[in-house]
Amino acid sequence: MSLIIASQMEPDFNRSLARHPSAPVLIDVAEDAPWSAADEADILLIRPSPVWRAPEVRRPAPWPGRLKWVYSASVGVDFYPDWLLDAPLVTCGRGVASEEIADYAIAAIYAHAKNLDAVTVRSRAQWGPAQLGRVSGTTIGIIGMGAIGAAVARRGLALGAQVIGVRRSGAQPSVPGVQLVSDVGTLVEEADHILLAVPATAQTRHLVDDALLARVRPGAHLINVARGSVLDQAALVRALDDGRLGFATLDVTDPEPLPEGHVLYTHPKVRLTPHISSNYQLVRHRLLEKIQDDLTRFVRGEAPSDIVDPARGY
Repeated sequence: MSLIIASQMEPDFNRSLARHPSAPVLIDVAEDAPWSAADEADILLIRPSPVWRAPEVRRPAPWPGRLKWVYSASVGVDFYPDWLLDAPLVTCGRGVASEEIADYAIAAIYAHAKNLDAVTVRSRAQWGPAQLGRVSGTTIGIIGMGAIGAAVARRGLALGAQVIGVRRSGAQPSVPGVQLVSDVGTLVEEADHILLAVPATAQTRHLVDDALLARVRPGAHLINVARGSVLDQAALVRALDDGRLGFATLDVTDPEPLPEGHVLYTHPKVRLTPHISSNYQLVRHRLLEKIQDDLTRFVRGEAPSDIVDPARGY
C-alpha cells in the first residue's frame, strides 16, 4: 500500500513529489486546519502559515493520529505549536536555502561597506571624492555556526575577511579558518559585522539585548537572518540612536509583518526586508530533492535527515 502524504505545498510541487518511485498518494490538507489530516495520512508535509499561530489553535484530540512523520519545509519549527513535536518523527528543511541566505548576508555586508546609494552622483555639482569602506581585512562574527553560518563563513574567508564564530555545542566549525570564540560577548566586541543565525528557542529569545549591545564594537553592523525573537528590537533602536551600533540589516522581525508606523520601517540606520533572504521560489527544487531523498530513506526503513530534537526545539 502506498504511503499517504498530506501536503500544504503548492499543487505543482505535490505533483512532482507524487512521481517519487514509492508512488505516494498526495492529498491536499485543509487550508484552515492542516493538522486535520492526522487521521488519514502517514506523512504531513507543512510550511509556515498564519493558521499555525491562530490563537484558537489547540492540540487536536487524535494528534498525532496515524501520522508516522511530520516534515517541515522550513528550517525553524518555532512557527508551529509545541504539540506538533509530539509526532513520532519530525524533520525539517535545514540546509535547503543556506546558500541563498548566505548570499543575502554577504550582499548586506558589501552594501553597508560600500554604501553605493549614498555616493551615487546625479549632477555635476555632486561630482567629487567619497570614502568607501572595505570588506577585506574586516571581522565577520557569526552567532550560530550551522548550515547558514558555515555558508557565510566560506564566503567571508574567500573575500579576505577574518571570520569568528560561536556555537552552542562548542564543536569545531566545519569550515577551516574560522576561529571559535568563547561567548557572544567576546564575539560582538571583536566583530565589524555580526550575523545572527541561531534557531528561535526559549534560550535564544532576546539573546541580543541591551547588555550585549553595550559591548559591540563601535560602528558595528548587525545582520539578522534568524528569527525576530532573537533580537530585542527596542534595545536595537536604543543602540542605534545612541551610536553604540552603526547599522542593522533585518530580514526578520517580531512580529511579522511589523505594525504600520513601526520605527524600524523608517529608521535611517536600518535596512529592512520582508523575510525574503531564503529566496523560496529559487530554492524550492532543492527542497523537493531533499524531501524525495528523505522519502527514499524512510521507505527503506532508514532515518531521514535533519531530525528535530524536541528537547532542543531544532
